[in-house]
Amino acid sequence: MTGRARKSAASPTSPMIETTALVKTYGTKPALANVNLLVPTGSLYGLVGPNGAGKTTLLDTIAGLRAPTSGTATVNAATNEIAVLPDTPRYDPWLTGREAVLLAQHLTDPSGGMDRVDEVLEQTGLAEASSRRVGGYSRGMLQRLGVACTIVGKPRLVLLDEPASALDPQGRREILDLIAELRGTATVLFSSHILGDVQEVCDTVGVLNQGELLYQGSLGDLLVGDAVPRYLVRLRDAADAVAKRLRTVAWVEGVTAVGDQALEVQVTSLDVAETGLPKELAAAGARVVSYGPLEVTLEQAFLELTR
Repeated sequence: MTGRARKSAASPTSPMIETTALVKTYGTKPALANVNLLVPTGSLYGLVGPNGAGKTTLLDTIAGLRAPTSGTATVNAATNEIAVLPDTPRYDPWLTGREAVLLAQHLTDPSGGMDRVDEVLEQTGLAEASSRRVGGYSRGMLQRLGVACTIVGKPRLVLLDEPASALDPQGRREILDLIAELRGTATVLFSSHILGDVQEVCDTVGVLNQGELLYQGSLGDLLVGDAVPRYLVRLRDAADAVAKRLRTVAWVEGVTAVGDQALEVQVTSLDVAETGLPKELAAAGARVVSYGPLEVTLEQAFLELTR
């Protein structure tokens, strides 16, 4: 049975977005395969996956821009409380930046009771270019303008498709800061193939690959996973003798050389290693430059899920 994205009144305990067995096919090609997405209200949810994973299709289906082949998508926000930013925003070229944001604000608030245009132009770094026609904007400036138009109406739900992909490092930094500032005031679902961006600002993450949702939950749980706790030990001298001693310790699972003067030490427990590792290094006469636990990155966790 084919379902359409539907909107309903929110309650304090309701998830902002919930999809059930969501399927979207183009001909015989599945773009989404039984996706059960759950986006908590107030969360910053990062949807990660390679190009072609189905991220844009999922966002468009949630927004009601595409009809699912089967399954349902429920969004607990009114239509005028939802803002969507596509990956390549386009505007009439004769509009100035300020006029584009003013139009977006008017569409959200036709009564004219809201006046946030100058505020969001400043936030997105477009204040000085606001009088220029957008036909002369660069790709990065259009991306900033898209974010400005998206947040000017103070939406309760923000859907962002690759919001920082076209920006230089400084621009990406500013956009990520803007997304982080929405925490507590809006629910944000944004897609990205830049894993570091998601790891930096999101509290919840979904991993999508070839239309399938491989993981969904807290970022912390994904990064911990089933990985063996590890320490990185950097030494001033050659590491061979220290490695030999550590391999005899009962709570050490393995020791791997990282170059000539560093070791990666797998341990049974970080709690044990916190007290035991300094003692063993001292007993080995090691001249330690630094040591500390190694954290799994989102990139490592993603590769484990998708390999």
